[in-house]
Amino acid sequence: MNENRSVFALDGITGMLIATVLLLSILAGLTVWGLGVQNANSETFYNIKDEQSIKMISTENANHYEIVK
Repeated sequence: MNENRSVFALDGITGMLIATVLLLSILAGLTVWGLGVQNANSETFYNIKDEQSIKMISTENANHYEIVK
């Protein structure tokens, strides 16, 4: 029989704790990064130019706004 079992092996409690801490740190990092992106975009304003000529589906719609800092 296999007598080399341990509760603190990487496939036991220690492995579960490592995986949990890793996932929570990834979650915290992505949350901080997302809040930074939202903060940067909330301070960027733009003006729409010639809104009457904007089509519903067109690749040229990106030309109808300008970023104001």
